[in-house]
Amino acid sequence: MILPSNFEQKIGFAQLREMLESLCLSALGRQFVAKMQFQSKHDQLEKLLLQTDEFRALLLSGADFPSQHYHDVHPHLVRASLPGAYLDVPAFFAVKMSLRTIRQALTFFTHAEETLYPTLRLLGIGVQVDRNLLAALDKVVDDEGQVRDNASPLLSQLRQELINRQGMLRKQIAGILRHAKTEGWVPGDAEPTIRGGRLVLPVIAEHKRRVKGLIHDESASGQTVFIEPEAVFELNNDIKDLENAYQRELIRILTHLTDQLRPHIPDLRRAYQYLGLLDFIRAKALLAGRLEATLPVLHPRPLIQWKKVRHPLLYLSFREHFKDNPREVVPLDMELNPDQRILLISGPNAGGKSVSMKTVGLVQYMLQCGLLIPAGDGSEAGVFDDIFLDIGDEQSLENDLSTYSSHLLSMKQFVTLAGKRSLVLIDEFGTGTEPALGGAIAEAVLDQLNRARSFGVITTHYTNLKNFAERTPGIVNGAMRYDPEQLQPLYRLEIGKPGSSFAIEIARKIGLPKQIVERATQLVGKDKIRYDRLLEGLEKEKADLEQRNAEAAKAERRMKKAAQEYQDLRKHLDETTLEVLRNAKAQAKLLLKDTNQQIEATIAEIRSNQADKEKTKDARQKLDTFVREKLQMEPPKPKASREAADPKTLKPGDKVALIGQDGYGELISIKGKTAEVLFGGMKTIVKASQLEKVGRAEIREREKKAEKASFSSSASLGMDLTGRMANFSPVLDLRGERAEDALQKVMAFVDDAVMLGIPEIKFLHGRGNGVLRQVVRDYLHRVRAAASVADEHADRGGDGATVAVLK
Repeated sequence: MILPSNFEQKIGFAQLREMLESLCLSALGRQFVAKMQFQSKHDQLEKLLLQTDEFRALLLSGADFPSQHYHDVHPHLVRASLPGAYLDVPAFFAVKMSLRTIRQALTFFTHAEETLYPTLRLLGIGVQVDRNLLAALDKVVDDEGQVRDNASPLLSQLRQELINRQGMLRKQIAGILRHAKTEGWVPGDAEPTIRGGRLVLPVIAEHKRRVKGLIHDESASGQTVFIEPEAVFELNNDIKDLENAYQRELIRILTHLTDQLRPHIPDLRRAYQYLGLLDFIRAKALLAGRLEATLPVLHPRPLIQWKKVRHPLLYLSFREHFKDNPREVVPLDMELNPDQRILLISGPNAGGKSVSMKTVGLVQYMLQCGLLIPAGDGSEAGVFDDIFLDIGDEQSLENDLSTYSSHLLSMKQFVTLAGKRSLVLIDEFGTGTEPALGGAIAEAVLDQLNRARSFGVITTHYTNLKNFAERTPGIVNGAMRYDPEQLQPLYRLEIGKPGSSFAIEIARKIGLPKQIVERATQLVGKDKIRYDRLLEGLEKEKADLEQRNAEAAKAERRMKKAAQEYQDLRKHLDETTLEVLRNAKAQAKLLLKDTNQQIEATIAEIRSNQADKEKTKDARQKLDTFVREKLQMEPPKPKASREAADPKTLKPGDKVALIGQDGYGELISIKGKTAEVLFGGMKTIVKASQLEKVGRAEIREREKKAEKASFSSSASLGMDLTGRMANFSPVLDLRGERAEDALQKVMAFVDDAVMLGIPEIKFLHGRGNGVLRQVVRDYLHRVRAAASVADEHADRGGDGATVAVLK
């Protein structure tokens, strides 16, 4: 149950509903937005949230999911269900393109990994788009919404005859117009125009008897008359007859196509229900992206355990209005659990009490409407059966209710209806009447809500309520932080202690006369002043302690960073030392082997020359040169090393590689155990545990190699492209091929054509049972480089061949 009836307007959800409607692509999605409502069943709510979260991941992945032609064709289906009725060309175009979108969506989820979008995949169960129906629609209407000339042989013939007759007509009337201009019967800039569906000439009224023909119309001023020359009567009649015949044949084709569509209407209604649902979920995912919203851990019991939650409307407003000078919404850490069910928030005016309470109401309502919430990672949430709200001034002249009476009526409903699965939200509890009485009634109501084990967030200034919360289990005080020196709100919620209103201090700071402030201090009493000053002192001590903790944490982070750098350096030195030692040992063994061989060869040479001085001297010089060359060898350079990636230390911009792979890419973002990496211009989502960081030394080494290879590779590539362009044929014969083999050839053929800049390509697939034609065209429709896909001209193969124009 949701109270009051205008809850969505009061809490701000109506604005989010309008945003969702604006993010929908069609009326189909907007219908779902209008029907979106509060869900209290855990299983159903979890399914809705998972759908939105999976679609959010889909959008972040950059996958090529269809986002066009989400048409609402239900009025066309109603018309098509009537026997004898037929749909016009625009209606069939909308049906064809939207059915193609549905088919592409189903194919996308079928081909995707099962673990990526399991909940969205289930939505498509039972949804069917008949391939033959789609082919029949495509045969009549092209992708530009025009009727194909080859929709039937007669239509093609009539179209050709119309073109011929119209050419003849234009030629004849151009001759008549030239003669009339020469004679001065028509204005010098006159052109033929259409009146009553026939081609006529604009003739100056005083010369209308000079041109033989039929007057069809005259201008508003009466100075120009529109005459159909006698010489083109027959041609105009022929054209009119051909147009009528063309229209009759078109209606026959459309009627036949409507008859083909009619048996599929039940399946089509389910398909368009699926399309509208996809549009709705897509809009929710887009809104989640704008809010940087996430999916919390969902429990079936009432629970609020949010980390860094933000008010969604405030967040969007700040981002929109403070682009040049960014302002951040101060996030809240909010927790309501069975031991701490009711939070009583106090603090100064304009300190953020009401915003905190509204944040709880709006975010919980968003969650139970199936929307992701703007909360940080690690947040947990539960399900409530009811949300009750009392906020603002509800006084009514018609019902003779004062502000306080309206609050009491709300309290009556709350204590009567609230239970252990209810969330109660009350702003400025107890105000509107004499403070002592209002505080007493508020305390009694709060006690009753606590006995009912209800959950709630309540804001107040009343000291008796703060004291009651302090001594009552199940209720906890909360304070909006305030800077007592600057007398400025910090908009941070601290749970566990009450807040001060700082009324006397604020009055003194803004310059209220001193005698008034002192008199007010006397009237309020020493105990109250002492209580507020105690809270003020605690606030100062809290601020000082936070500053010291922040400085200590900063110093600790510096020490950890220095220790990590030391460990990394030591690890690098140890690895480098081991590598150098291994290489040195290997070099020493090789040097020793070569040296022994050289010494033995020198001794043998001396012996063979019987210790001849000159020969001995030469042999010793050779030995010295050998030793000198061997000893002057440069030590091997240490290889660039990699280190295993720690998800906690990874940040956007780091260079990473998949474990065991040579190539590397740039880290775009990391969320939990999942990372988004840009490999060669392609975004890929991988597990962070599969990554390792690439060191700067390896990157510099690869860049040097790439620079050396660039010239030779570019030259060879240019020669290769020239040769391939010379040998490339724009016609691919697929006749007799199996569908799988044909698809591979088509993919390679299109890639080559795009790379070589070929403007138009052609596929020969024959007619047969239409499998090859469907394979070719399904793939071409998914290729962005294809500007248009159509049948070949009837004289050159017709629908037995497909022609594609490339961008």
